[in-house]
Amino acid sequence: MTAITRSRTGRRGLATLVCGALAAGGLAAAGVSALEPGAAKASSHREAPLISGQPQYDNTDVYAFVSPDKPDTTTIVANWTPFEEPAGGPNFYPFPEDAQYDVHIDSDGDAQGDLLYRWTFDTKVKNGNTFLYNTGQVTSLDDPDLNVTQTYDIDLLKLDDQKVVSTKKIADDLPVAPSHVGKASMPDYKKLRDQAVRKVSGGGTSYVGQADDPFFLDLRVFDLLYGGDLSEVGRDTLKGYNVNSVALQVPNADIRQSAKQPTVGIWSTTQRKNAKGEWTQVSRLGSPLVNEVVVPQRDKDKFNASSPWNDADFLSYVQKPELARLLEKIYGIKAADEPRKDLVSVFLTGVKGLNQPPNVRPAEALRLNTSIKPAADPKRLGVLDGDNAGFPNGRRLADDVVDIELQAVAGELVGNKNDLGDAVNANDQAFGGTFPYLALPTPGSRGPLAKSDGDGTSTRDALAGGAVTPTSSSSDAPDNAVLIASAAAGAVGVLLVGLGLAWWRGRRQGVSGGS
Repeated sequence: MTAITRSRTGRRGLATLVCGALAAGGLAAAGVSALEPGAAKASSHREAPLISGQPQYDNTDVYAFVSPDKPDTTTIVANWTPFEEPAGGPNFYPFPEDAQYDVHIDSDGDAQGDLLYRWTFDTKVKNGNTFLYNTGQVTSLDDPDLNVTQTYDIDLLKLDDQKVVSTKKIADDLPVAPSHVGKASMPDYKKLRDQAVRKVSGGGTSYVGQADDPFFLDLRVFDLLYGGDLSEVGRDTLKGYNVNSVALQVPNADIRQSAKQPTVGIWSTTQRKNAKGEWTQVSRLGSPLVNEVVVPQRDKDKFNASSPWNDADFLSYVQKPELARLLEKIYGIKAADEPRKDLVSVFLTGVKGLNQPPNVRPAEALRLNTSIKPAADPKRLGVLDGDNAGFPNGRRLADDVVDIELQAVAGELVGNKNDLGDAVNANDQAFGGTFPYLALPTPGSRGPLAKSDGDGTSTRDALAGGAVTPTSSSSDAPDNAVLIASAAAGAVGVLLVGLGLAWWRGRRQGVSGGS
């Protein structure tokens, strides 16, 4: 019995040595460099405890604006699945089949949806015997080499007092643009996206697929409000990440009550089936950053499951904002007098004379006056800079909502003039001038290509573990340093493995002799 015990102890010791040796080599290589995007510790996209663990169902942002090139239409963009790392294969980022993605339209200001656009999805796998998302180069949406494909339907529901009056299918079995695997797999992703832009019933246009995350901001706000030093801001935390987008362009006349009452309220929700097979709302989003930095921890999950007509439950958080008190405590910016009626107009009712409907019921939603024409020279600060076509009148892709809301919370609208901001004033990728306006997603192969030695041959070889071909060029010095460190760590690993094997054999022989 003693011999068996010692033998097992020896094996555990050997396993520990081997793992330690391998870890030593791996850590030496891993510590040399890091690739963007880095791991985010907090996000305005992960706004509540429960939904942060369900990213496919998590609404990240809603945009609504009068289309700049077609001012008789409104474009609505809603995004899901925050922080999509572009190289996140092999499954990448499909839309879930057990979800209903909804965009609600309130055309009379009573905080109840009058129209509801609903997206649902279906997934097909051509070949289940491969791990690949695509089995070859994909040049079209119907390419047989695109192994995993999705389609979607859009249903338009008309409501009265939250009861369905009628349902009309405006899109049936349309293709979803795939996740951008990389340049080798999808050399012309724009072509794939263009093929996914489709007309829908009633004169609208639709796009569903991946896109570069259009939200731009420095998320260090959660690090005790930029570390207590606003000079340290300026890093676009969402640079290089993608999202799943649904975009729909519809005639203004289809969503507003009338030409005399042109303001609509817009918000999105996600429903998924619970254990009983019943649809349950798990996420909700209208105006940006409300649930993230206005609603406190204890009510964040409640907000996601609630409806706008019950938003009186959260009114005190807008009237007495914690953020304003934090700005006063950390930066000495005197908080405006409470209750904050100015913030109620920004977040809940719309601004009187701009985008506030008559007899409005306070509710958290984007409020868009569809009669205001697109600006010839859009300003990133929207209404604060005299551009009434921008946030908080709807939300355009390029509106700098973080700066706008920081300045508003600090009292810009009640005489406390300030220039607060996170120093991230634009998206890292330019937006388009035509529908769907979104920037193309970052490809999985976004990193630099292998270097060439001048005659067209690569100085790195994947079949040799990424080793660099020796050259006399001094420009290879950093790579050689990496190789030296990795080789040294590898040599130590081999030595430890050898010593471990010798020790184990000696122990085994000793045990056998004793027996």
